[in-house]
Amino acid sequence: MLKEILSIGGKPGLFKMVSQAKNMLIVESLTDGKRTPAFARDKVVSLGDIAIYTQTDEVPLGKVLHGILEKEGGKPVSIDPKSDNDTLRGYLSEVLPDFDRDRVYPSDIRKMLTWYNQLLSHGITDFLPAEEEMKEDDQPADTADEAKADETPTQE
Repeated sequence: MLKEILSIGGKPGLFKMVSQAKNMLIVESLTDGKRTPAFARDKVVSLGDIAIYTQTDEVPLGKVLHGILEKEGGKPVSIDPKSDNDTLRGYLSEVLPDFDRDRVYPSDIRKMLTWYNQLLSHGITDFLPAEEEMKEDDQPADTADEAKADETPTQE
């Protein structure tokens, strides 16, 4: 779902992609519902393409937003996104303990918390791609069958 949600440089808020043309996208603002074009010269980034730096790797934004959703129990964030830098870093460390404190700036955390609240207010809570949700819930049928076959005793 996050692949369809866009951030456009120079425009406040988030947008949902409605249609695609040759040199532009038609987007709908999540804030006021107005549809506008986003041209090729605009800096358009899908939330599904954003990742947060950690000490060892990068974690997709969807996983971090899902962690916030679980921490908050499906409610808006418990801190003000405009809080001081130490409060923001402390909050993110509860959700993503090994985030890179040198490369993840407080302004990034503010933006992420604001996006989370905006997505939540529009009923968008499926932050993980379908295959990742399946991995977290249970094993796919093929893997379960292979595990069962491994447990079967062999006759000697």
